[in-house]
Parts: sequence; structure tokens; C-alpha cells
Amino acid sequence: MKYYVESYGCTMNFGEGEELAERMDALGHVRTSSADDADIVILNTCTVVETTEKRMIKRMNDLRAAGKEVIVTGCMAKVQPNRVLIRLPGALVIPPQEYSGFSDAVAERYGCHDSIPSPRNATTAIIPIAQGCRGNCTYCITRFARGGLKSYDPASIKERFDRLVDGGAREILITAQDTGCYGIDIGTDLGELIRLLLTKEGDYRIRIGMMNPNSLKPVLNSLLPVFEDRRVYRFLHIPVQSGSDAVLERMRKHYTAGDFFQTVETIRERYPDLSIYEPVPSEIRTIQRRGRTGRKNDGEVFVLVASGTMDEAMENAARRKEEQMKERLENLGRGLKSRRGPATSQRALDGF
Repeated sequence: MKYYVESYGCTMNFGEGEELAERMDALGHVRTSSADDADIVILNTCTVVETTEKRMIKRMNDLRAAGKEVIVTGCMAKVQPNRVLIRLPGALVIPPQEYSGFSDAVAERYGCHDSIPSPRNATTAIIPIAQGCRGNCTYCITRFARGGLKSYDPASIKERFDRLVDGGAREILITAQDTGCYGIDIGTDLGELIRLLLTKEGDYRIRIGMMNPNSLKPVLNSLLPVFEDRRVYRFLHIPVQSGSDAVLERMRKHYTAGDFFQTVETIRERYPDLSIYEPVPSEIRTIQRRGRTGRKNDGEVFVLVASGTMDEAMENAARRKEEQMKERLENLGRGLKSRRGPATSQRALDGF
């Protein structure tokens, strides 16, 4: 049968989508370039915000109307399977925690044939290195979908990395929900993993994915030396959800604005040319457009200059987000209760 993988959301989700495509190839199904030409559509979902969730539901309705066989994977498959099955009765719903059984489930439903690997023409690739994270942020639904940190075996990551390089990949992104957490649960760390990957000879580049300030800080001494190798991009993506310590505390982010700047200073001392991408939170952008705050440029890092008005506005923005997320989590809790019973659902919510 012909199939198409349609991924949404984070970089890691796209990387997992490619891994699922390889498993479909191994089962003898044929990859197509569009959903229109496919018999089976693997809808690799995202539900990080409500607007994305609505987009996923619309897409499910469209695929059902088109008469497609649909396999639903990704975050919605875990936290909102009932919403999926209402739109797609009888669909295969396979959450990330069950990807190990993906091939068996597909083979049982759709059969298998001689393997016909699809030619890989892309020069870029994504390698997920872990599931879940160690955070317990007040506003995040992804922690329910992905669970606690489960780092993948370094040897299996290295095997996939070598295979991609040998297959023509020249830029490989190493990613996770929080890349800096990698290895804490299995006695290693991100720096050790990158050094292992760099033992592969060849002309390629490694790009390290997003990590939170509190997960990066403990591994800085291990990670920074890898940037001496020209094959590692001197780039880090370190998101800061707020410039207000009060808001960060309410978010349960486990770092302060000062922690972020201290980490940046440590990086700058060793690599003044290393690019740091720090997305400006939406509430700060809104306030800037209204002219209520200033901003000064410190090298490649924007230092947010918070006034009392800004702190108040950010508190209000955080409160609105917290209320919206509380409503979504209550709805999620009701869904868990209907499937697992009240005691199990409450334990699941309390665990985060």
C-alpha cells in the first residue's frame, strides 16, 4: 500500500515521523509525496496549544471525508485518543510510548511485503535522542503526552547517525523535548554523546537542539568542549519563557533570569562567536509594540529591560495562560478518568 507521513509540531516530531516512515519502508509499503496519492496517512500530531489541536481535528475530518486509512501518532494519540476516535472510528492510534510496537500493529492491520527502501535524497536529517523531560511546568500539556525523561541508548543513536552520514546526510540535528537533559537517567550526558558521534569520520555538521537554561547549566563543562570541533555548529537554542523571576516561579521553570545570563556569560567567555537563539516571549513582544518597555543589545543576546509596567503585564499574561491551561488539563483529567478510573487519572495528574 502507498503511504504518506504528515508531521506537525516540534522538530522532534518530524524526526520521529521520518523514523516511522523507515519502518513503513521495511514493511514493504511505498512512500508517496502527498496525502492525496496515499492509501494510508500517518497523521503525526501535535497538541501543544489549543489552536494546533483544532487544526489536527480539522485534518482528521478532512482525511475521513477523503476515505483515507489513518494511523494517528504523536502527542494527541497519548493525551486525547478519545477525541481522535470520535473523528476517526477504527483508526490505529499509536502514542509515542508504543512506537516500539508500531511495525507489528501496522503489519497486523495492513500486512507486510518485501522491503522496498525509499531512496534518501535529503542532505539534512533529525535524530531524536530521548523521550520526555524532567520538567513539571504549570502550563505544559506535552509532559502528559511524553512523560518523564527516557534517554535512548547511545549505541543505537550512534548506529543511526553513522547510517545517515553514510547515506548522504550532511547536516544532522540532535534533538529532544529538552536536549540538555539527555543521559541524566542512564549515567551519561549530552557532551559525551556528541563526542561519541564525532568519532564518525566524514564531512558533516551537527546541530544541537533546544534546551532549557536549567538543563544546560549542569552540563556546560561537558558540552562546551565539543564546539572546538568544526563539525559542530556554534549555535545554541535556549528559550526563556519570561524575563520576570516571579512569572518563571509561577511557571515552575526552575531557573531565574539571572541564571540564564550567568550561563550566557560562561559561554561567551569561551566562544564569543557562538550564536545564541533566545525566542522573545509573546507577552514581551506585545508590550514592546505598545512601547512600554525598552531593549538593549548585548552582543547577540537581547537583554530585556523590565519596568514595573512590564512586570505587571507579564503577570497578567501568565495568569491568563495559567487559567487556559488549567481548563485544558481539567478536560484531560476527565478524559483519563473515563479511560482509567478516577484513582489512576488523579495519580497521573499529580505526578506532573
